[in-house]
Amino acid sequence: MLEVISPIFRTIETPCYVLDEAKLLKNLRILKDVKERAGCKILLAQKAFSMFSVYPMIAEYMDGTTASGLYEAKLGHEEFKGEVHTYCPAYKDSEFEEVASLSDHIVFNSIAQLYKFKDRCAGKSIGLRVNPECSTQEEPIYDPCASGSRLGVRACDLTDEVVACLDGLHFHTLCEQNSDALEVTLKAVEEKFGKYLSRVKWVNFGGGHHITRADYDRDLLVKLVSDFRDRYNVEVYLEPGEAVALNAGYLVTEVMDIVENGRKIAVLDASAACHMPDVLEMPYRPPLFLSGKEGEKAYSYRLSSRTCLAGDIIGDYSFDQPLEVGDRLCFEDMAIYSMVKNNTFNGMPLPDIGILHADGSYELVRRFGYEDFKGRLS
Repeated sequence: MLEVISPIFRTIETPCYVLDEAKLLKNLRILKDVKERAGCKILLAQKAFSMFSVYPMIAEYMDGTTASGLYEAKLGHEEFKGEVHTYCPAYKDSEFEEVASLSDHIVFNSIAQLYKFKDRCAGKSIGLRVNPECSTQEEPIYDPCASGSRLGVRACDLTDEVVACLDGLHFHTLCEQNSDALEVTLKAVEEKFGKYLSRVKWVNFGGGHHITRADYDRDLLVKLVSDFRDRYNVEVYLEPGEAVALNAGYLVTEVMDIVENGRKIAVLDASAACHMPDVLEMPYRPPLFLSGKEGEKAYSYRLSSRTCLAGDIIGDYSFDQPLEVGDRLCFEDMAIYSMVKNNTFNGMPLPDIGILHADGSYELVRRFGYEDFKGRLS
């Protein structure tokens, strides 16, 4: 029988997302230290992690949430009790009044959207997303500065008249990057938008900062933020999503069958397509507890799912001992972009959601069933 992260994982129903409370707290303490040293505010980007049962815990360390639309704004407002910042590439008329009522900051993506809705933002802090046209990553799908991007206003299109309507500017260009990428981006922001920076009250540096990663240069981040804040006399916001719950969760799954077709293939009760869509979308190979790359250890397997999708493959892994039906596997770093993106394709049940508390105890937070599948259909 394979080892698992906690003996409790042998007894829980699978598949199950399990949040590791101790690792979450470690991340939160790092973020609190950064914001205190840098003199900035840090918000939870809900698009990466929306496990609202732990929002009260997160609220002890962070200042609020960011939302990408009405539903996330409602969730942050109802469950977090901190600031709510909403940015959407385009707001619907039918939703805007409620969005405005829930939000403290409302950020627009275009000048047309700003002029359309600004008079309906009484009492709210108004911002505009800008595009510094400075790419620091190689994947176009995650690059808001790529040629032809719809995200943000270019410097050539911004005017004094537009800036006069604003309280703040927002940019978001990073994806899972270190502070050296922010340093490059800030130089571009200052070169293109410098004449406007002292005329606003706040600047939001967006997300994509992997602040809690082991190799992240937090001292550089603190210097960049504090120097920028002092130079332009503005309040600075950071809005990490992944960094909040980075490496703080698991997807526990069970081996249901092992088949052979030129190689050994383990069929799991978890699915890449349904339960960890980024595995196929990015794509990437998720870390798996006590495993190696194919051929690295004695016994290699392709890990797949019980859906009917031929390409529902999680990846190729190796182990020190043969897999057996009934073995439990623990995929790591499964708190982020998992619960927020999962689906019920092929009638697959959604995984349970639980918490491994810091004292070693386990709490089942949510169990889903047939009605959750049926309720999305008609």
